[in-house]
Amino acid sequence: MNRRGILRALASAATTLALSARAQKSAVQTIGFLGIASAGGFPPFVAAFRQGLEETGYVEGRNLAIEFRWAEGVDKRLPVLAADLVQRNVAVLVATGGPGPALAAKAATSTIPIVFTLGADPVTLGLVANLGRPGGNATGATFITGPLHAKRLELLHELVPKAKAIALLVNPDNRLVESNVKALQDVAPTLGLDLHVLRAHTVQEIDAAFAALAPMRADALFVASDGFFFDRREQFGAQATRHAIPTTFDLREFVTVGGLMSYGASLAEVYRQAGVYAGRILKGAKPGDLPVLQPNKIELVINLRTANSLGLTVPQSLLLRADEVIQ
Repeated sequence: MNRRGILRALASAATTLALSARAQKSAVQTIGFLGIASAGGFPPFVAAFRQGLEETGYVEGRNLAIEFRWAEGVDKRLPVLAADLVQRNVAVLVATGGPGPALAAKAATSTIPIVFTLGADPVTLGLVANLGRPGGNATGATFITGPLHAKRLELLHELVPKAKAIALLVNPDNRLVESNVKALQDVAPTLGLDLHVLRAHTVQEIDAAFAALAPMRADALFVASDGFFFDRREQFGAQATRHAIPTTFDLREFVTVGGLMSYGASLAEVYRQAGVYAGRILKGAKPGDLPVLQPNKIELVINLRTANSLGLTVPQSLLLRADEVIQ
């Protein structure tokens, strides 16, 4: 090969390498992940989210990048964090941990696809037009907890039949707090229960709420669904044990750290589904055409060890209905 041919070959090779590098770079898409809680409490659920992405062919570090933003339980941070992800022009904005992140994402963009996870009705919140065909730029997975509150109170009454005074702990920053309180206040009298509402939106206020249980002579504690509370589940488990109070939660992760009972959907499955939807959108699906996913199973989890420490005998009827009994 003469000198001119060698130069042409080298130029052709350089062009091929440059095009290949640009193609690889363009093949890497970026997802924005907005969470209400802190990163430390969510590794299992982020792993489930990544699993859902992998099921659709997307692997972080290979053809996908994920920008994480955590609000550390402070709702006021969400609009700024959502705006930051929008400015980075992410391909999909994933909003997790309750109504706050989803509403912040929706307010920040009407064009970037949004995938949410939340325990509330997205239609009532104005996130989607309807569950079957959301329309707009948002869809996701919901484990609607409100309608389950009444059933959870019934299960608590069945497990602790002598309980008469029930403390209800809510986060006043939660947009659904009033509707949840009213729903439980409507049910409590039918079970012969007196409901006393406590409020907490800081770590210190959670401790103070537990300290208030004895003076008010509460026989049991009902913890309302909330992303901040979930992030503090270790604290809840420790305080429930310290104060020897029967406590019911919405998710099994509270029960594995000492809570007495939970009744709700699998959070890991919700995050996996969100990952699948994010991957499908990256492949070209429109969020408005993807129906909002709902859990097909509600789990009853009982910590028998905690029940024994409280001197409670779990009825056989509950044990038979439980999806998981922690020994």
